[in-house]
Amino acid sequence: MNTAAGPIAAPPAPSTPLTRLLTFIRFSHTVFALPFALGSLLVAARGRPDWRVLAFVVLAMVCARTAAMTFNRLADWETDKFNPRTAGRHRLVSRSAAIALLVGSALAFVLTTALLNPLCLALSPVALVIVFFYSLTKRFTDYTQLFLGLALAVAPVGAWLAVRGKFETPPLVLAAAVLLWVAGFDLIYATMDYDFDRRVGLRSLVVRCGIPASLRLAQWLHGAAFLGLAAFGAAGGLGAIYFASLALVLGAFFYEHRAVAGTAAGAPEVGAINRAFFNANAFVGAVFVLAVLADQLLR
Repeated sequence: MNTAAGPIAAPPAPSTPLTRLLTFIRFSHTVFALPFALGSLLVAARGRPDWRVLAFVVLAMVCARTAAMTFNRLADWETDKFNPRTAGRHRLVSRSAAIALLVGSALAFVLTTALLNPLCLALSPVALVIVFFYSLTKRFTDYTQLFLGLALAVAPVGAWLAVRGKFETPPLVLAAAVLLWVAGFDLIYATMDYDFDRRVGLRSLVVRCGIPASLRLAQWLHGAAFLGLAAFGAAGGLGAIYFASLALVLGAFFYEHRAVAGTAAGAPEVGAINRAFFNANAFVGAVFVLAVLADQLLR
């Protein structure tokens, strides 16, 4: 999409090829989905995972996420040039390098699933379609945050399948909790793009509902996600350590929403949103996986 103003000037790109690549795929955001995959794997393996399976699950996660983020960058290549928040992304790597990264990481994901079990291999194209599809949804539906949640919710189900090779209730419950959690924090994050998205015709729940209503909806989604995490504990047979840790998760949710409370009354506070988005949600993931690990090892 084009605007009369032309592309926006952006800060200089990171100095080394590796830092540019890691910034391009936002590698630091791996901390969101990976803990839930690892927690699901630990429960499936009753706290004693096969190290080969663990290594391949982590590798598959990194490859799938790299492919998904690269697809997102390519899908938004032209639009990102005009968004003040994303104006420098296309300068981090060339388009041809991004295409090569997309193909390579997607193939690596499929090959890694082949080393796990036949069901994981058979479902690997389905997983890629789900994680790629999110990047297109902002063009035709308001429910983009839910599709992003679905993309990350694939992780705990895939990790469970890697261990047990069949669908069961606990990972599906955890997937629902992850979907709600991600949709909630992405509603907060998307408030930073509210004016730009409205101007260029991109769609999301924030554009549809406005900032104040979106922040209220995020609170409800995180409340439901909290109940989902508790339901996972019950379905997975987890004990007191896990359930006690949920108090910390609830505290992180309160912190996150309090940090962005001022956004509802005016322009998005970028610093507050970034702190809420990364710090609080990284903390939720860390508490979750450490609580699962402690529960499994100390019972």
